[in-house]
Amino acid sequence: MKLNFRSLTTQVVVAIILGILFGQFFPKYATELKVLADIFIKLIKMVIPPIIFLTVVHGIASMGDMKKLGRVGGKALLYFEIVTTFALAIGIFVANFIKPGEGVNATEAKASQVAQYTKQAAESSHGVMGFIQSIIPDNFLGALTKGELLPVLFVAVMFGVALASMGDRSKPVLNLFERITEAIFKMVDMIMKVSPIAAFGAMSYTIGKFGIGSLFFLGKLMGSVYITMALFIFLVLGAIARMYGFSILKFIAYIKEEIFLVVGTSSSESALPRMMDKLQKYGCSKSTVGLVLPTGYSFNLDGTSIYLSMAALFIAQAYGIDLSIGQQLTLLGVLMITSKGAAGVTGSGFVTLAATLAAFPMVPVEGMALLLGVDRFMSEARAITNLIGNGVATVVVAKSEKEFGVEAESSSEAASGETSSLKTKEITV
Repeated sequence: MKLNFRSLTTQVVVAIILGILFGQFFPKYATELKVLADIFIKLIKMVIPPIIFLTVVHGIASMGDMKKLGRVGGKALLYFEIVTTFALAIGIFVANFIKPGEGVNATEAKASQVAQYTKQAAESSHGVMGFIQSIIPDNFLGALTKGELLPVLFVAVMFGVALASMGDRSKPVLNLFERITEAIFKMVDMIMKVSPIAAFGAMSYTIGKFGIGSLFFLGKLMGSVYITMALFIFLVLGAIARMYGFSILKFIAYIKEEIFLVVGTSSSESALPRMMDKLQKYGCSKSTVGLVLPTGYSFNLDGTSIYLSMAALFIAQAYGIDLSIGQQLTLLGVLMITSKGAAGVTGSGFVTLAATLAAFPMVPVEGMALLLGVDRFMSEARAITNLIGNGVATVVVAKSEKEFGVEAESSSEAASGETSSLKTKEITV
């Protein structure tokens, strides 16, 4: 098959391969290239708040029906809770079955190695009331400048509802927001052109710092995590997709560029702007995408949920701690709280794990040091699963609300002259 080097997918894949080679043969220089990925992530995070704000406001104000808004939000949150709880339970089940922590030398774990993560976890508000308070920003502009997803979403929902109550008087504002949104997505296109460079830098850093040999260290845990996430995607999410009339394989093929971008950067947040655009073109209405996808980045982290449950049990097994069924159910309950609000950026899963173990003292938090060498590689699996899970959730909610193909038709026709076949077709790539 002839490679198209103008394709972003091809460029990112080639960059990842070159990054692995550069990291292996020039580790000294490779560890300095993390800055390339950091710059790209900052560029992406720069445009995420305005995209979410403008998309949600426009979608809600255009929707007009507040009962429908509440129904869409309620369905999304119910779906998130059910699926993430299922993901946590699968992680616990597989960890009990495979027992990846047995035989691991836990004496190498030192609390000093994970001090920064435990400090971050202690400074974060992981309690229920603390989490609720963190959703409400200190001021309107603060929500946008800090770049945290849920405060931005909260302000956008309130502003959208306010505009919806104004009726026709809000049209000039909505027209302005629509033009600004188009301009920001043009900025996203510009930023995406440097994504192969970011993928090269991130992969070079990972291999240069930890070495290819770290891929085989604690390989049983890595293999267990990857297998569990693959089973979750193709069996659980596949079954959900089939129930709602679309193919998980075709959907994954449709978002393949975003998946490779996540592989390169280890961050599902890097693909958020493009996912919002892609899902609208796939057939989901703008209002559904704007509400469900950003909320899912805090409430529907399937990959992070699987990782957290497996990592906690891995540490317990490494220390020879036999958790009873009751204790594991308690752990599940703790994880249901701590897994919410974890951002989709590199390292957040590790901080959330520290918060979980701090709230579950039966498992020593210093055991996290055993995971330091391979966490970077598992973060890619987490991010990919989170990305696919949130994409599926958005399509499911859109289809259940008969918001699939309705708004996407007109926007797609205006943009590229496509016909209205989006309403029923499955996209072929």
